[in-house]
Amino acid sequence: MNSDIRGSIAWAVGLIGLALVATLARKLGLVEGDTVTRIVMGAIGLMLVWYGNRMPKAFVPQVLARRVARVGGWVMVLSGIVYAGLWMFAPLPVAVAGGCAAVLSGIAVTFVYCLSLRSRAGSA
Repeated sequence: MNSDIRGSIAWAVGLIGLALVATLARKLGLVEGDTVTRIVMGAIGLMLVWYGNRMPKAFVPQVLARRVARVGGWVMVLSGIVYAGLWMFAPLPVAVAGGCAAVLSGIAVTFVYCLSLRSRAGSA
């Protein structure tokens, strides 16, 4: 089995397990519902960091594709850190809005970078 697939399956199992344990802790009265939400959403942010770190390491045969993967990887790492941090420490309305904005901004930066590379390659 490919190591990327193993890593993805591990993240999926880990996130589901974390959500189940956190839900059980809430039902036992150990934590509040907001804490469960923050734990799971923070873990999702850390998953974004992990995937962002993996992106530039993936094999891509073309030079421009490697540049995009590198920029996209850094952007996803930074977006994931902001997302996880907001879900761990910010008030819930700020975490929802800021977390979504962080991830959407990361996607937009990567998309704009792709377009700029494409236009530079077309003019060269």
